[in-house]
Amino acid sequence: MFKALLVEKDAAGQVTAGVRTLEEDRLPPGEVTVAVEYSTLNYKDGLCLSPSGGGLVRSYPHVPGIDFAGVVEASDDARYKPGDRVVLTGWRVGEVHWGGYATRARVRADWLVPLPAGLTTRAAMAVGTAGLTAMLAVIALEDHGLVPGAGPVLVTGAAGGVGSVAVALLAALGHEVAAVTGRPESEGYLRELGATRIVPRADLAETVKRPLESETWAGCVDAVGGAMLARVLGQLKYGASAAAVGLAGGAALPATVVPFLLRGVNLLGIDSVMKPYDGRLRAWDRIARDLPLAKLEAMVVPAGLADLPALGAAILQGQVQGRVVVDVNV
Repeated sequence: MFKALLVEKDAAGQVTAGVRTLEEDRLPPGEVTVAVEYSTLNYKDGLCLSPSGGGLVRSYPHVPGIDFAGVVEASDDARYKPGDRVVLTGWRVGEVHWGGYATRARVRADWLVPLPAGLTTRAAMAVGTAGLTAMLAVIALEDHGLVPGAGPVLVTGAAGGVGSVAVALLAALGHEVAAVTGRPESEGYLRELGATRIVPRADLAETVKRPLESETWAGCVDAVGGAMLARVLGQLKYGASAAAVGLAGGAALPATVVPFLLRGVNLLGIDSVMKPYDGRLRAWDRIARDLPLAKLEAMVVPAGLADLPALGAAILQGQVQGRVVVDVNV
């Protein structure tokens, strides 16, 4: 038997979510069974918990949770043995496949990554999908020339999950960090993470007036997209890059090609869902080495399975700050 947050749809189309006790034979097929210890709450999880399933849930009943960390219980794959600590992010787990909002999960071995030494399962989920995405963005910026001292690095949507970790990472690596937020009450939180400058969202909310503005940013981790990203592209320094990780401000990009042609800027797409194994391993090793765990703890909001329906609705309204870490055994 295991405990799970099960999302169900009745004959009338009504969707409900509640904590249930299930037989182990309800688990989907897979080579590795994991005793899950922690999961997280992400925007996609909020969608999966919504009455419509956010267009992500294919069939009901369903167990959401797009990431988890825990200990291997059983394995038919030589790469993993009972007792190994592992983490899973992406691969449509929690969307198409049953996910981490349960005390047990069964998944394909290819979807797992061994936890680096020094990272507990709780710390791994304080990082979670959001933190992995932030690390992938920072690595991409570095691979395209970003170095400390080049100038301020902008982080949009800075108080959210990806943004919070990006601020902490960039600051720990020696960068000057400018954090964009529409919530004035988040200023103290962002400065604690390492931001040296707070940029009100309204300053970047206007649509592009000129293809090029003053060269301001040495790089950008952008979780907003839309008009804000278009505006930022025209403010990047020559040869600088923006790493696009989200679309909270919309999927359209009302920009021109002028910044690419006249300043040689780069727009880098960051995907954590289907990222190949070697790239994931590189990112998790960097997280274990470079992310200040004390600052990570300051981002954490603890929760249990029963808290998730309300928190899922809140994250869709932009009302969740930092990282919600879910103890699935509570």
